[in-house]
Amino acid sequence: MSKAFVLINCELGSEKQVISDLKTVDCVKKVYGVFGTYDLLADLECNRLEELRQTIISKIRRIDNIRSTKTLMGINGQC
Repeated sequence: MSKAFVLINCELGSEKQVISDLKTVDCVKKVYGVFGTYDLLADLECNRLEELRQTIISKIRRIDNIRSTKTLMGINGQC
């Protein structure tokens, strides 16, 4: 299993729609609204590292109203 956390900034007022869109992405296990520098935290888990990478690049970053992301990748064997 490959694991990552994606920190997300979205357009003001679009958080509910972005959360709804994120929940439709296969590898997304949970989405949290957070206070601070970022608006949302997405918990991802995929079978393979390449699948995880493609999910972030091709699906998450293309969701409307997402301004920026920062990805924290898990270390295999420690997740």
